[in-house]
Amino acid sequence: MSGWVVIAGLGPGDEDLVTPEVRQALSEATDVVGYIPYVRRVPARPGLTRHETDNREELDRARHALQMAEDGRRVVVVSSGDPGVFAMASAVFEAVETGPDRWRALDIRVLPGITAMLAASARIGAPMGHDFCAINLSDNLKPQALIEKRLRLAVEADFAIALYNPRSKARPEGMGRALDLLREVCEPSRVLVFARAVSTPEEHLRVVRLKDAAPEMADMRTVVLIGSSATRIIDRDGTPFVYTPRSVPE
Repeated sequence: MSGWVVIAGLGPGDEDLVTPEVRQALSEATDVVGYIPYVRRVPARPGLTRHETDNREELDRARHALQMAEDGRRVVVVSSGDPGVFAMASAVFEAVETGPDRWRALDIRVLPGITAMLAASARIGAPMGHDFCAINLSDNLKPQALIEKRLRLAVEADFAIALYNPRSKARPEGMGRALDLLREVCEPSRVLVFARAVSTPEEHLRVVRLKDAAPEMADMRTVVLIGSSATRIIDRDGTPFVYTPRSVPE
C-alpha cells in the first residue's frame, strides 16, 4: 500500500513548538484530518485537503483516515499537544482493532508533541519534578465515580497531578467537584497552578493555594497542575516559580 497515516501532535499552541518531524509529515500529506480548530492550524496549500470534524467524532474521524490511507492517500491526523495524551492516537488504534484486518497492514506512525501538562510545567518552573500523573476530568467516556476514585487515590499516593479538561460550558461542575474532593484529603496550603492557553497570546498563569482556588479559574483551555505535599513556591516579583524537589525525605 502506498498510503500512510501519521498521528501527529501540534503542541500547545505556539508554532515554534511543533516538532520538525511533524512539520515534515504535514509537508508530505495529501490530507489532514482532525477537530476543527486543530485542522485550521495547518496552513492551506495546493494538493492538501483539510477534513474538519466535530470534537465528538473521534472514531469516525479515525476510520475516515484509515480508509483514505488504504486508498493511497498520505494522511495526517492532528491533535493538539501530544496525540497519545487524551487524543487521537488511541482512537485510531481502536479503529484498527475493530476494523477490517487489512487496516493492520497500513503504515501507521505516531509523532509526539509537547502536551499542555509539560508546557505549563515548564512555564512555571518544575511542579512535575517528582512522580506525577495526569487525569482527564471529562466524563464523556468514563463515569464520574471513576474520575473521583482516581483523583482521590492519586492524592493519597502523593503524586503531583495534571488535570485535563477541567471545566466546560457543557460540564461546569467538574472542577468544583474536584476541588471539593481535594479539600477533603489535602491541606489548605496545597499548591495549584491554573495554566491557560500556554504558549499562545492568551496565556495566563495563576498560582494559588487550595483554600483560595475556585472552579471559575479554569476553562477548557486550562490545564490545572496540583502539587504534591512537597511542592514549593519561590516568591519573586511577578509570577512565582513552582517546583517539586527530586528527592523525598525518608
